[in-house]
Amino acid sequence: MPPRKKHNSLDRVLGRLGTLDAVNLANLVQRLARERGLFEEIFNALQEGVLVIDADSAIEYANAAAQRQLGVDDTELVGQTLWRLVPGLRVSLEAALGETAAVLTREFDLTYPEARTMRLYLVPFGGDNRGEPRRFAVILTDITSDRRSTERRIEDERTSSILLLAAGVAHELGNPLNSLTIHLQLLERKLKKRKLGADGADLAESIAVCQGEVQRLDGIIRHFLEAVRPSHPDLAEVNLAEVLAEVLRFQGNEFADRGITVEAETLAALPPVLADRNQLKQVFFNLIKNAMEAMQPGGRLRIKSRADDDSVYLLFGDSGAGIRQEDLLRLFQPYHTTKPGGHGLGLMIVRRIMREHGGHVGIESKEGVGTLVTLQFPRKDRRVRMLPS
Repeated sequence: MPPRKKHNSLDRVLGRLGTLDAVNLANLVQRLARERGLFEEIFNALQEGVLVIDADSAIEYANAAAQRQLGVDDTELVGQTLWRLVPGLRVSLEAALGETAAVLTREFDLTYPEARTMRLYLVPFGGDNRGEPRRFAVILTDITSDRRSTERRIEDERTSSILLLAAGVAHELGNPLNSLTIHLQLLERKLKKRKLGADGADLAESIAVCQGEVQRLDGIIRHFLEAVRPSHPDLAEVNLAEVLAEVLRFQGNEFADRGITVEAETLAALPPVLADRNQLKQVFFNLIKNAMEAMQPGGRLRIKSRADDDSVYLLFGDSGAGIRQEDLLRLFQPYHTTKPGGHGLGLMIVRRIMREHGGHVGIESKEGVGTLVTLQFPRKDRRVRMLPS
């Protein structure tokens, strides 16, 4: 036996609508208006977009969130066809609307009024034996932040795996280099005992060249391991301008050799940040090295700083050849490089260090004009703050 349907007082009044006099009818209209207003307030208070569409996908109702998400106000939205507003949904919507018990879940990207990722949930209601038309409730949820968080976590995991693999390979290369060093030393000692004259001098010179190359490779591997080995920053109060000035002094001769002019305009009283001084140097070295390699003699590197209530910014702008848009999207991918002989890890390491410092790195570039890199650090006195609600 089917369960009995419960009726509230409004249902009972509507059941005897034909017997109401003018006064009671007016009271009923006012009550209906109040209840409609209450439901409107409830639906407009929701963060999810709520739509009601008919069997032809025409929109009959849209709450305030749906209007914001679709970038269309109520006067223009009602009567529109949903798949015309989101063309990629047409096939799925038409298939779902044609089924008896249609339930549809889809994710899609919106580019207007801003770029977002949305999840759509559609479920039918109405269309019973009393001749009521069949309608569909559509719930729109903004999942942009969840998607970005997931993508970032996957990217971080992939980056960590690649760096650990690279560090393992570099470490393994150290063993044959040590063996080469030992055997070259043995050859050098035996050669000194033989006293072969001019031929011995040539051999000694060749051995010295080999020893120098082995030492150079050992230095490359050592610095590479220091760069990619995951390590938590040793945070201390740091003045960014002082660390940057130290790096620029160290690279002064290379600027002169390349014919590059440096204009550094850093604020004398930059707010302090909490950072690892050595890791900051690595970030600055990588960015400046990239800038130098992108410029021809006569190039200009401009460095500026600024601060606001929450962050301290350093901006590195070069006059190089710029970066193509298709390459710009892949700059932080491991082993992606546009430079001959580049390893494609520099910018990835820069971003990893900035993230571990609670900061961000942004890159803007235009071919034939140059590249601007922005580093954003949280101020020491703003590292703990309430997130926007």
